[in-house]
Amino acid sequence: MARRERVMRMSVEQPLWRALAGYRVLTMLYAIGFFVTAWSGFVRPWLAVAYYAVLFVWTLATLPKVSGAASCTKRFLAADLTVALTGVLITPLADAPERVMDGGPTLPSIWTAGSVLAFAIKGGWRWAAVASTLVAVANLIERGHPARDTVHNVILVWVASIAIGYVVEVARASERTLARALEIEAATRERERLARDIHDSVLQVLAMVQRRGAVIGGEAAELGRLAGEQEVALRTLVSGGLVPVSRVSEDAAEGALVRAVDEPEATDTDGPVDLRALLAPYAGSLVNLAEPGAPVLLAPAAARELAAAVGAALDNVRKHVGADARAWILVEDEPDEVIVTVRDEGPGIPEGRLAEAEGEGRLGVALSIRGRLRDLGGTAELISVPGQGTEVELKAPKKTGSTTARGKAADR
Repeated sequence: MARRERVMRMSVEQPLWRALAGYRVLTMLYAIGFFVTAWSGFVRPWLAVAYYAVLFVWTLATLPKVSGAASCTKRFLAADLTVALTGVLITPLADAPERVMDGGPTLPSIWTAGSVLAFAIKGGWRWAAVASTLVAVANLIERGHPARDTVHNVILVWVASIAIGYVVEVARASERTLARALEIEAATRERERLARDIHDSVLQVLAMVQRRGAVIGGEAAELGRLAGEQEVALRTLVSGGLVPVSRVSEDAAEGALVRAVDEPEATDTDGPVDLRALLAPYAGSLVNLAEPGAPVLLAPAAARELAAAVGAALDNVRKHVGADARAWILVEDEPDEVIVTVRDEGPGIPEGRLAEAEGEGRLGVALSIRGRLRDLGGTAELISVPGQGTEVELKAPKKTGSTTARGKAADR
């Protein structure tokens, strides 16, 4: 089954744009409703009617413009703020002077805050500071003097818009950081999978060529030496990281992009497979396989990975204990998990040797065994007593959580 790249787009600010669109419609209706209830007090009601007609058409016609950062352009923001400022400045011409002096609402009323919030969401706190300052100046001109309630409202809009703009900037930075972390996680999983495959195939062959070349001698010894050099170089490459350069989008208008490689999954027609059939080829004169009398059913991918981990454990037995070493495989079928134990009769593993081998790029235990079980949602434990051999206990759940984990990562 082919592997495919999956692209996820993350945008924590998209809900803010939807909320802003709703806010603009509601505040437009509120401003018009207030005028309808107080129209008799206006000295030039026809001017207010003309403005509200423009405001009504403008608000509904520009709803697509506030659907996202990409469509909310600088030109639109300037025009939108102009509509708000015009309404504020013509209020003394349309409304009664005494109501203006008493601190009555301007023609656009709280609709003006929507224009400032659009600046905040689009450009952050700096854009919000500029827009809110222009609104503050317009309100002071409309009132004619810095009254207490006017100053209070101006400061409230100024502080709120800057705070929202700052929060949006922090959210964008966090979004890119999270997207980068998810991409690194996906790249690391893919690298570990490739490292396991390389360890189980190419590195094993190179190690065998090196050993056989040294035994045969002559030109074969030189070939074995070259194979040994390539094995060391490949182990270094496999254990070196290889995390790609970030492809997370820096464009706040589009949101952050995460590219992840999906593991090939079994199709709906694939049923569970019997783990015993995959472990049977390992049995022989030196390897004893003890299994239940009934089928041990697992998902195809989980069964293959568990069997490969068993094979990696047996490879370690042959490599570190000897080609003639005996080993035992025990399969236990529990209600919620399958436990496979691989035991040998070797001298055991010295303390600290596994960490040392991993530092040298020898990743048989770290990736081919523990890595496989970790990806399945299971565990791999090594129990080694000097002089009493080594026991590897592999536990794999019957319902793996790898697919669920990827789904949760995509929703974040």
